[in-house]
Amino acid sequence: MKLKNILLFSIFPFFVFATSPYKTDATTGSTKLYKTDSLHKYINISKVPKQYSLEFGYRNLFSVIDNAATPFVNSATHGYGFLFDYGWQLSGLNKERPAIFLTVPIGYAVLLPDNAASQQISMLNYGWTTRHEFGIDKQVTPFVGYGLLLNTLKIKGTPGGVMGHQTQFEGGVNFNTKTRLKYFAKVQYSYTSYPKLGVSERIHLQYADMRVGVRF
Repeated sequence: MKLKNILLFSIFPFFVFATSPYKTDATTGSTKLYKTDSLHKYINISKVPKQYSLEFGYRNLFSVIDNAATPFVNSATHGYGFLFDYGWQLSGLNKERPAIFLTVPIGYAVLLPDNAASQQISMLNYGWTTRHEFGIDKQVTPFVGYGLLLNTLKIKGTPGGVMGHQTQFEGGVNFNTKTRLKYFAKVQYSYTSYPKLGVSERIHLQYADMRVGVRF
């Protein structure tokens, strides 16, 4: 993985947190929301709320870009995946503006072989994502998200695996209920890049997901 990608992946959560209205209390170590008054003094509002999400759905690998002399030939384009993430709400706690969440996801996906000559592909990914909601206290709330993740790819029958980086974009809707549960549906696009041993060219995969899930 190139140095600039490692640095970008490392500073991403700190950039999101630095632009939020949350600060860390030096005496207690807890993270809290503050509101600035006319004298630019921070007023303690409340602690950061947490949110958990579980999702499951279909994955389609629709593009493989590999310009190496011995290109990637394994064909596995359809499969499924699931993911769990743990998030912190960084904006919208006072209901004056829509919510923004910073989350730490971990997911796993499987792509099934298209023919007898190909093998099953598995992917494990984890990293940071940010999700922006549009609307306050609506029964149906649209959202968009962006993520930077590490992605480990393995092919069944091949020893070891290869780690690359994944950039993803998503859009969907939350269906709010009168309980703590929020159901959601989304579509997601991901672009992944993996190194190849002994050559400068990299493998680039593009895939789309359709997911449904629940937040609580």
